[in-house]
Amino acid sequence: MRRAIAAICGLALTFAFATAVSVTHKSSNYSEIYPPVVCPPTLSGLSSQISIASLQTRFQPLASRSGKTTAFNSLRYLVSKDSLVVTANGMTPVVWQARAGKWAGGTLCSGPINSQWFVGGSSDVTSQGNLLLVNSGLSDAIVDVQPFSEKGKRPLLSINLISKSSKVIPLDSLATGDKSLSVHVVPRSGRINAFMIDERGTGLKALGGDFVNPISSPSNTLIIPAIPNQLLKTGKKNASSHTLRILTPADVGATFTLQIISSDGSFVPVGFNSRSISPGVVSEFELSPQITANAFAVRITSNEPIVAAISSKVSVGGGSDFVWSVPTTPLVPMGLAIAGLSPVIIFTADVINVRIDITYLGGKKSEKSVIGSDIAIWRVPNGVQAISIIKSSANTYAGALVVSDSGYGYLPLTPGSLLTRVEVPHSNIRVLNP
Repeated sequence: MRRAIAAICGLALTFAFATAVSVTHKSSNYSEIYPPVVCPPTLSGLSSQISIASLQTRFQPLASRSGKTTAFNSLRYLVSKDSLVVTANGMTPVVWQARAGKWAGGTLCSGPINSQWFVGGSSDVTSQGNLLLVNSGLSDAIVDVQPFSEKGKRPLLSINLISKSSKVIPLDSLATGDKSLSVHVVPRSGRINAFMIDERGTGLKALGGDFVNPISSPSNTLIIPAIPNQLLKTGKKNASSHTLRILTPADVGATFTLQIISSDGSFVPVGFNSRSISPGVVSEFELSPQITANAFAVRITSNEPIVAAISSKVSVGGGSDFVWSVPTTPLVPMGLAIAGLSPVIIFTADVINVRIDITYLGGKKSEKSVIGSDIAIWRVPNGVQAISIIKSSANTYAGALVVSDSGYGYLPLTPGSLLTRVEVPHSNIRVLNP
């Protein structure tokens, strides 16, 4: 009897051990990949170039159904029309678009989205902007587009996109006649990306333009790290003017406070302490900080989740342009391809300590440490092919400002796609012996 009990106990222990080994083995069966990123199409009259980190990076046009990819033949690739799907492997490509002599702006190629907020654009008579929707998947998709304006929540649009296609939606069709837009884009199905171009003009007179970079979700605290502040004479008078656009999509109103962060110090401007906004209504406030710094950051705190952005009027080469600066998420290890661009990167945090790996054209590498408090500014040297954030202090935010012959642009320092774990199928004898 004792031998039988011992045998049963031994079998039970063996089974338990085998099960534990099986579970442990299963948990390690995954691969890590970066999903391909999608770059926006080039609309008529615009020029577009994509900066990539390596000539080994591969792409295919959006409309291609063969699955075949092609290597880039230049680190700054000219895009004539179609959206591109890029296998970037963690080095986020940057798109720079311009209407020659009138405006310029930049955005990041990115992975598929679950939700995006665009705080910018207009539907009034000056609007020449567009919302760009891209379906890079192999199945048809449905996308919900929910506009908000100074008149509140506007009618929802549901857009159908066939597989491997894009659609251009004029901003003046979203809330016709309204001045201040914020747009929420939510895919119901499909591998969707969205981009917004805010372009303005009256008759033949161009008023500037820019990409409106997206915000992933509303939050109670927003950090906008890089806002241009042009000065007519150093320390005398501001040439830039700024407008805060803000929205709470909640069912109740919100109270927010805005803090300026610059090399001149941190402070709350008059009128921006515990300011109230109505629910579902896009509000705008003029912002004129009396500072001598060429760039600054803002921190916005609210008792309800909000989305916000700041537009800044600037001049480039005697012409007028504007820039949309949007909030970013905390800095994480990431790579950014910037061939052909010379951005100024602004970091903001209580304590700033960021280590950056720099790759120059031709392959030479170096490292840079950016250290400071509240705000720190670093101009990327000329001839840089890519930068990689190796390590960053906690709760550090960063954005880049870029100037070209045609205009001024803003780039958030966030990864276009994140490393994704995919479980690898594994064999199991129970498949053969159920």
